[in-house]
Amino acid sequence: MPVDTNAPVDAVASVPDDADALRGFHFKRLLRLPLTRVLLALFVLVAGIGVAAASTAPLGLIAAVAALGVGVGVVFWIADARAAESFFEAYAQQRELVLDGRSDLPAATPLLRKGDKRYAERTLTGLLGERVGGILALYTYEQQSTDGQGSTQTNYYRYTLGLTEVPECIDHLPELYCQRKSGLRSLERFEDVFRRSKQRLKLESAALDKRYEIFAGKSQDAVWLRRLFTPTFIVWLSESAPDKFAFELVDGTLCCYVSGHKEDAADLDAIAAATAEITRRLRDESTESAAAGPEQATT
Repeated sequence: MPVDTNAPVDAVASVPDDADALRGFHFKRLLRLPLTRVLLALFVLVAGIGVAAASTAPLGLIAAVAALGVGVGVVFWIADARAAESFFEAYAQQRELVLDGRSDLPAATPLLRKGDKRYAERTLTGLLGERVGGILALYTYEQQSTDGQGSTQTNYYRYTLGLTEVPECIDHLPELYCQRKSGLRSLERFEDVFRRSKQRLKLESAALDKRYEIFAGKSQDAVWLRRLFTPTFIVWLSESAPDKFAFELVDGTLCCYVSGHKEDAADLDAIAAATAEITRRLRDESTESAAAGPEQATT
């Protein structure tokens, strides 16, 4: 049932904390619109009269009540969408980011190449932190599967990610994968046998090893990697990174991500800050290595 959602939105006292904060505001406002009330009344009247004419008056009354519930549900759904839009508009404005809707992202890392279909549902472009420009995105990829009866099912995998470019590190670190720990530790050596192009990086940190699996190319300079993973970086990854955080670096494109679409200002800020933190570390180490020269950089 169509409802007018394009009327100006009243000013709110403060920027909402999350996408649900203004849902009640928009729901009440939509219900106050004359057009909404007229459409609800017509929907209920048509449903009630139609059922009553085909059967009995009590059934017509039940149909009218059910129609009212459906109509109010549609209004609530529209209010929810409007609340999310208001939140992201306010978030982008407050942080001086450019908000865009559904769009494609470059298939630069394994996560961004997964699935049969992939897209960003929202993007926020601009400075993610000091000296770091990039993109925050609510990213989704779709995977289709077919059951034994030939029916096709689509599974949706959603992530919130930060995307930046770090061309300075291409020569020093072509690829790096910091993944969340999964599976049994006893199977790590067996799994590594089948990793033809990657090697596992082991660091002397039980806390880090408990949370992450870290891989780099087999030709990667191990000394350079260990200089990147300083004690402070290891502590940050183990204790300060966002919950269930991971990242991928491939040919200068850094993709940091967490599972799920985050529609909360604190969560979005944390992902942006984490992406900026890793970007700066990669840039700083690459710059120092370039300044030191090839001989000193590997010592």
